[in-house]
Amino acid sequence: MQNPNLPLTAVIMAGGKGERFWPKSRVRCPKQFLSLTGDGETMLQKTFKRISRLVPPEQVYVVTNGEYMDLVKSQLPEVPESNLLREPAARNTAPCIALAAAVIAKRCGDALMLVLPADHLVRHEPICADVLERAAAAAAEKDAMVTIGITPTYPETGYGYIAFSDADSGGTGVYEVDCFKEKPDLETARQYVESGNYLWNSGMFAWKASTYLKAIREHLPAVADITDRLQEACDTPGFEKTLLEQFPQMPSISVDFGVLEHEKTLYTIPGSFGWDDVGSWPSLRRVARTDTNGNYRDGDVVTFGTKNCVFSGGKRLIAAIGLDHIIVVDTDDALLVCDVDAAQNVKKITEMLREQGRGELL
Repeated sequence: MQNPNLPLTAVIMAGGKGERFWPKSRVRCPKQFLSLTGDGETMLQKTFKRISRLVPPEQVYVVTNGEYMDLVKSQLPEVPESNLLREPAARNTAPCIALAAAVIAKRCGDALMLVLPADHLVRHEPICADVLERAAAAAAEKDAMVTIGITPTYPETGYGYIAFSDADSGGTGVYEVDCFKEKPDLETARQYVESGNYLWNSGMFAWKASTYLKAIREHLPAVADITDRLQEACDTPGFEKTLLEQFPQMPSISVDFGVLEHEKTLYTIPGSFGWDDVGSWPSLRRVARTDTNGNYRDGDVVTFGTKNCVFSGGKRLIAAIGLDHIIVVDTDDALLVCDVDAAQNVKKITEMLREQGRGELL
């Protein structure tokens, strides 16, 4: 259990665009606000439900783009509106977390923060909650940053990896991080998995607010200076004005690259709880129910002699014959047809549409 003298908070990062799930995921309603697993719950709602095992709604904070505030309010009515933090500009995860840390430090003092993306899925939520609770306890005890690593089950090339030490810190399942590794090629990913000393980087973290604020002071002073101003202005009449003026001046940088990779002492807890970052259409075959031929089907779909495909329909019937490893996504104004192995390039289509000035399709 975490230190009872430190309140436990949760920060859900919900500002992404989800472009690899185009054309269902759009700028006006990206993937974290969609139900992609056929059960009616959006990914944001699933994340909130997951963290609610540990943190009451009044201690949950959601950081999101200003355009999505109404979506968050409608999907998470349990969270106080004052805990919905609006990013005036997209600045990646380090400034996103800094904004939350500033508000939490002002309201709660040196609270523990569990930080989670809004658009990941977990099959075994009680096990995940246990790992997060242990991560919070380690962050309090060691006054350090703790990452949640996922024990890899296959050589995934679409994830970053965490290399960790063999030495268990006091027999608690907490290990020191040696370094972070970028997304590897297939052969390197195989070597990582076979070694047993690498974890998938889940993007979930635990630390005290003061620990994060100290880290950005050391590694990202430009972010820290603005964070100080935000913390001072929090819950005053001038907060919105300060936020609008100051936040866009922060550099756009990830917490991994800007902070964690520079920390001298960093810990990780390996977890095996059916985690998936649901980064592109093929991942739905891993996380959702498929038919006997390995097809994921959502909507009105009829298939014959078709296997290992992803179908996501709209108002029209999708009929597929003799297909293998193909993605078909139908919406009112766009149809995506894609080889499963090329799904990471869906973002290229959105870039092309943007260059062509076709913003109504984004």
